[in-house]
Amino acid sequence: MAYSGAPILAEDLLFRPVHSLIDQSLHSQLGATTTNGDGFGIGWYGEGPRPALFKSIEPAWNDRNLRELATQVRSGMLFAHVRASTGTPVQRSNCHPFRQDNWLWMHNGAIADYLKIKRDLLLAVDAALYPNILGSTDSEALFYLALTFGLTDDPLGAVGRAVGFVEKVAHAHDIANPVQMTVATSDGTSLWFFRYSSEKHSRSLFYSTEMSTLQALHPEVKVLGELGPKARIVVSEPLRDLPGAWNEMPESSAGTVGAYGDEILPFVPVAP
Repeated sequence: MAYSGAPILAEDLLFRPVHSLIDQSLHSQLGATTTNGDGFGIGWYGEGPRPALFKSIEPAWNDRNLRELATQVRSGMLFAHVRASTGTPVQRSNCHPFRQDNWLWMHNGAIADYLKIKRDLLLAVDAALYPNILGSTDSEALFYLALTFGLTDDPLGAVGRAVGFVEKVAHAHDIANPVQMTVATSDGTSLWFFRYSSEKHSRSLFYSTEMSTLQALHPEVKVLGELGPKARIVVSEPLRDLPGAWNEMPESSAGTVGAYGDEILPFVPVAP
Protein backbone atom coordinates (compact mmCIF):
# COMPACT_ATOMS: atom_id res chain seq x y z
CA MET A 1 0.00 0.00 0.00
CA ALA A 2 1.19 3.49 -0.89
CA TYR A 3 -0.49 6.72 0.19
CA SER A 4 0.05 10.25 -1.09
CA GLY A 5 -2.01 13.17 0.21
CA ALA A 6 -2.64 15.31 3.26
CA PRO A 7 -0.79 14.03 6.36
CA ILE A 8 -2.76 11.25 8.04
CA LEU A 9 -2.15 8.89 10.94
CA ALA A 10 -0.69 5.59 9.85
CA GLU A 11 -3.29 3.65 11.85
CA ASP A 12 -6.07 5.15 9.70
CA LEU A 13 -4.55 3.34 6.74
CA LEU A 14 -2.99 0.27 8.33
CA PHE A 15 -5.52 -0.83 10.94
CA ARG A 16 -8.92 0.88 10.68
CA PRO A 17 -10.17 -0.09 7.19
CA VAL A 18 -12.25 -3.29 7.08
CA HIS A 19 -9.74 -5.03 4.78
CA SER A 20 -6.68 -3.11 5.97
CA LEU A 21 -3.15 -4.15 5.09
CA ILE A 22 -2.94 -5.81 8.51
CA ASP A 23 -6.03 -7.86 7.68
CA GLN A 24 -4.55 -8.66 4.28
CA SER A 25 -1.43 -10.02 5.95
CA LEU A 26 -3.65 -12.79 7.32
CA HIS A 27 -6.47 -12.99 4.79
CA SER A 28 -5.28 -11.88 1.36
CA GLN A 29 -8.04 -12.37 -1.22
CA LEU A 30 -6.18 -11.60 -4.44
CA GLY A 31 -2.54 -12.35 -3.65
CA ALA A 32 -0.42 -15.33 -4.61
CA THR A 33 -0.58 -16.48 -0.96
CA THR A 34 -3.36 -16.04 1.58
CA THR A 35 -0.98 -15.37 4.46
CA ASN A 36 1.84 -12.83 4.30
CA GLY A 37 3.67 -13.35 7.57
CA ASP A 38 7.36 -13.22 6.62
CA GLY A 39 7.90 -9.75 8.00
CA PHE A 40 6.64 -6.28 7.17
CA GLY A 41 7.83 -2.73 6.81
CA ILE A 42 6.60 0.83 6.66
CA GLY A 43 8.40 3.86 5.24
CA TRP A 44 7.30 7.45 5.65
CA TYR A 45 8.44 10.99 4.96
CA GLY A 46 8.43 13.35 7.92
CA GLU A 47 11.10 15.86 8.94
CA GLY A 48 13.69 16.29 6.21
CA PRO A 49 13.98 14.67 2.78
CA ARG A 50 15.16 11.23 3.88
CA PRO A 51 12.32 8.86 4.77
CA ALA A 52 12.18 6.83 7.97
CA LEU A 53 11.86 3.04 8.03
CA PHE A 54 10.42 0.58 10.52
CA LYS A 55 10.84 -3.09 9.63
CA SER A 56 10.42 -6.36 11.47
CA ILE A 57 10.49 -10.09 10.74
CA GLU A 58 7.44 -10.51 13.00
CA PRO A 59 4.07 -10.97 11.30
CA ALA A 60 2.38 -7.58 10.93
CA TRP A 61 -0.75 -8.74 12.74
CA ASN A 62 1.24 -9.68 15.83
CA ASP A 63 3.60 -6.73 16.27
CA ARG A 64 2.68 -4.47 19.21
CA ASN A 65 5.36 -1.95 18.27
CA LEU A 66 3.74 -1.39 14.88
CA ARG A 67 0.37 -0.74 16.49
CA GLU A 68 1.94 1.72 18.94
CA LEU A 69 3.91 3.49 16.22
CA ALA A 70 0.88 3.76 13.93
CA THR A 71 -0.99 5.83 16.52
CA GLN A 72 1.70 8.53 16.44
CA VAL A 73 3.18 8.58 12.92
CA ARG A 74 1.48 11.12 10.66
CA SER A 75 2.68 11.46 7.08
CA GLY A 76 1.62 12.70 3.67
CA MET A 77 3.60 9.96 1.90
CA LEU A 78 3.54 6.50 3.43
CA PHE A 79 4.53 3.06 2.15
CA ALA A 80 3.57 -0.21 3.83
CA HIS A 81 4.33 -3.79 2.80
CA VAL A 82 3.62 -7.26 4.19
CA ARG A 83 5.94 -9.98 2.92
CA ALA A 84 5.56 -13.55 1.75
CA SER A 85 9.04 -14.76 0.87
CA THR A 86 9.61 -16.20 -2.60
CA GLY A 87 12.69 -18.09 -1.44
CA THR A 88 15.11 -15.63 0.15
CA PRO A 89 15.58 -15.65 3.94
CA VAL A 90 13.20 -14.08 6.43
CA GLN A 91 15.43 -11.31 7.73
CA ARG A 92 15.02 -7.62 8.38
CA SER A 93 17.17 -6.52 5.45
CA ASN A 94 14.87 -8.42 3.09
CA CYS A 95 11.73 -6.61 4.25
CA HIS A 96 10.30 -3.82 2.13
CA PRO A 97 10.32 -0.87 1.60
CA PHE A 98 13.91 -0.38 0.51
CA ARG A 99 15.57 3.04 0.79
CA GLN A 100 18.33 4.88 -1.03
CA ASP A 101 18.81 8.53 -0.05
CA ASN A 102 15.34 10.13 -0.44
CA TRP A 103 13.88 7.23 -2.46
CA LEU A 104 11.61 4.41 -1.29
CA TRP A 105 10.79 1.25 -3.25
CA MET A 106 8.61 -1.79 -2.71
CA HIS A 107 7.72 -4.70 -4.96
CA ASN A 108 5.11 -7.45 -5.06
CA GLY A 109 6.01 -10.38 -7.28
CA ALA A 110 9.22 -12.16 -8.25
CA ILE A 111 11.98 -12.57 -10.79
CA ALA A 112 11.79 -16.17 -11.99
CA ASP A 113 14.83 -18.36 -11.24
CA TYR A 114 16.47 -15.37 -9.60
CA LEU A 115 19.39 -17.33 -8.16
CA LYS A 116 20.40 -18.46 -11.65
CA ILE A 117 20.80 -14.91 -12.90
CA LYS A 118 21.53 -13.07 -9.65
CA ARG A 119 25.23 -12.65 -10.42
CA ASP A 120 24.57 -11.24 -13.89
CA LEU A 121 22.01 -8.78 -12.55
CA LEU A 122 24.05 -7.54 -9.60
CA LEU A 123 27.20 -7.07 -11.68
CA ALA A 124 25.22 -4.52 -13.70
CA VAL A 125 24.51 -2.37 -10.64
CA ASP A 126 26.51 0.86 -10.50
CA ALA A 127 29.68 0.26 -8.47
CA ALA A 128 28.95 3.30 -6.30
CA LEU A 129 25.52 1.92 -5.39
CA TYR A 130 26.45 -1.75 -4.92
CA PRO A 131 27.69 -1.45 -1.29
CA ASN A 132 24.25 -0.17 -0.26
CA ILE A 133 22.52 -3.46 -1.11
CA LEU A 134 21.84 -4.92 2.33
CA GLY A 135 19.65 -7.93 1.62
CA SER A 136 19.39 -10.83 -0.80
CA THR A 137 16.03 -10.34 -2.52
CA ASP A 138 15.22 -9.95 -6.19
CA SER A 139 13.10 -6.93 -5.17
CA GLU A 140 16.08 -5.00 -3.84
CA ALA A 141 18.16 -5.98 -6.86
CA LEU A 142 15.45 -4.58 -9.14
CA PHE A 143 15.48 -1.34 -7.13
CA TYR A 144 19.23 -0.90 -7.55
CA LEU A 145 19.04 -1.73 -11.23
CA ALA A 146 16.39 0.98 -11.60
CA LEU A 147 18.67 3.41 -9.76
CA THR A 148 21.55 2.41 -12.03
CA PHE A 149 19.39 3.04 -15.10
CA GLY A 150 18.41 6.55 -13.96
CA LEU A 151 15.52 6.31 -11.48
CA THR A 152 16.27 9.65 -9.83
CA ASP A 153 16.02 11.54 -13.13
CA ASP A 154 13.53 9.49 -15.14
CA PRO A 155 11.49 7.05 -13.01
CA LEU A 156 9.22 5.73 -15.75
CA GLY A 157 12.08 5.24 -18.21
CA ALA A 158 14.48 3.81 -15.63
CA VAL A 159 12.07 1.10 -14.48
CA GLY A 160 11.41 0.26 -18.12
CA ARG A 161 15.12 -0.11 -18.77
CA ALA A 162 15.65 -2.17 -15.60
CA VAL A 163 12.85 -4.58 -16.49
CA GLY A 164 14.08 -4.80 -20.07
CA PHE A 165 17.55 -5.67 -18.82
CA VAL A 166 16.21 -8.40 -16.51
CA GLU A 167 14.21 -9.91 -19.35
CA LYS A 168 17.24 -9.89 -21.68
CA VAL A 169 19.47 -11.60 -19.10
CA ALA A 170 16.76 -14.15 -18.24
CA HIS A 171 16.12 -15.02 -21.88
CA ALA A 172 19.86 -15.59 -22.36
CA HIS A 173 19.52 -18.25 -19.64
CA ASP A 174 16.40 -19.76 -21.27
CA ILE A 175 14.12 -18.47 -18.52
CA ALA A 176 10.63 -17.76 -19.81
CA ASN A 177 8.39 -15.04 -18.37
CA PRO A 178 11.01 -13.80 -15.87
CA VAL A 179 9.30 -10.69 -14.46
CA GLN A 180 6.20 -10.53 -12.28
CA MET A 181 5.75 -7.20 -10.54
CA THR A 182 3.71 -4.49 -9.07
CA VAL A 183 6.02 -1.73 -7.85
CA ALA A 184 5.68 1.57 -5.98
CA THR A 185 8.47 4.12 -5.65
CA SER A 186 8.71 7.70 -4.39
CA ASP A 187 11.15 10.56 -3.93
CA GLY A 188 8.99 12.06 -1.17
CA THR A 189 7.24 14.48 -3.52
CA SER A 190 5.71 12.24 -6.16
CA LEU A 191 4.57 8.62 -6.31
CA TRP A 192 5.09 6.26 -9.24
CA PHE A 193 3.51 2.82 -9.50
CA PHE A 194 3.73 -0.02 -12.04
CA ARG A 195 1.87 -3.18 -12.99
CA TYR A 196 3.64 -5.53 -15.38
CA SER A 197 4.55 -9.14 -16.00
CA SER A 198 6.39 -10.81 -18.86
CA GLU A 199 3.46 -13.17 -19.37
CA LYS A 200 0.94 -10.27 -19.34
CA HIS A 201 -0.88 -11.74 -16.32
CA SER A 202 0.22 -9.50 -13.46
CA ARG A 203 -0.53 -9.41 -9.75
CA SER A 204 -3.46 -7.22 -8.75
CA LEU A 205 -3.09 -3.46 -8.26
CA PHE A 206 -5.71 -0.74 -7.65
CA TYR A 207 -5.70 3.02 -7.26
CA SER A 208 -8.29 5.19 -5.57
CA THR A 209 -10.75 7.42 -7.39
CA GLU A 210 -10.19 11.19 -7.47
CA MET A 211 -10.85 12.31 -3.92
CA SER A 212 -13.55 14.95 -4.45
CA THR A 213 -15.60 12.38 -6.37
CA LEU A 214 -15.01 9.81 -3.66
CA GLN A 215 -16.02 12.22 -0.90
CA ALA A 216 -19.25 13.03 -2.75
CA LEU A 217 -20.01 9.34 -3.23
CA HIS A 218 -19.37 8.41 0.41
CA PRO A 219 -19.90 11.33 2.80
CA GLU A 220 -20.55 8.78 5.56
CA VAL A 221 -16.85 7.76 5.57
CA LYS A 222 -15.40 10.52 7.73
CA VAL A 223 -11.74 9.69 7.15
CA LEU A 224 -12.11 10.60 3.47
CA GLY A 225 -12.61 14.21 4.47
CA GLU A 226 -9.16 14.25 6.08
CA LEU A 227 -7.21 13.06 3.05
CA GLY A 228 -7.11 16.26 1.01
CA PRO A 229 -8.30 16.88 -2.56
CA LYS A 230 -5.23 15.36 -4.25
CA ALA A 231 -4.93 12.22 -2.13
CA ARG A 232 -4.40 8.85 -3.77
CA ILE A 233 -4.06 5.36 -2.34
CA VAL A 234 -2.45 2.54 -4.32
CA VAL A 235 -3.08 -0.98 -3.04
CA SER A 236 -2.70 -4.61 -4.00
CA GLU A 237 -6.23 -5.18 -2.71
CA PRO A 238 -8.99 -2.64 -1.93
CA LEU A 239 -8.96 -1.62 1.74
CA ARG A 240 -12.74 -1.58 2.02
CA ASP A 241 -15.74 -2.28 -0.17
CA LEU A 242 -16.80 1.17 -1.36
CA PRO A 243 -18.62 1.31 -4.71
CA GLY A 244 -16.78 3.57 -7.12
CA ALA A 245 -13.75 3.92 -4.86
CA TRP A 246 -11.23 1.66 -6.60
CA ASN A 247 -9.92 1.36 -10.13
CA GLU A 248 -7.97 -1.64 -11.35
CA MET A 249 -4.61 -0.67 -12.77
CA PRO A 250 -4.48 -1.73 -16.44
CA GLU A 251 -2.16 -4.53 -17.46
CA SER A 252 1.30 -3.26 -18.51
CA SER A 253 0.82 0.26 -17.21
CA ALA A 254 2.49 2.87 -15.02
CA GLY A 255 0.96 5.65 -12.96
CA THR A 256 2.21 8.86 -11.41
CA VAL A 257 0.78 11.12 -8.71
CA GLY A 258 2.21 14.43 -7.52
CA ALA A 259 4.46 17.12 -8.90
CA TYR A 260 4.82 15.44 -12.29
CA GLY A 261 1.10 15.09 -12.92
CA ASP A 262 -1.60 12.54 -12.21
CA GLU A 263 -1.96 10.03 -15.01
CA ILE A 264 -1.85 6.43 -16.15
CA LEU A 265 0.46 5.54 -19.06
CA PRO A 266 1.38 2.35 -20.95
CA PHE A 267 4.45 0.58 -19.57
CA VAL A 268 6.80 -1.05 -22.08
CA PRO A 269 10.17 -2.51 -21.02
CA VAL A 270 13.17 -1.26 -22.97
CA ALA A 271 15.81 -3.82 -23.82
CA PRO A 272 19.41 -2.55 -23.51
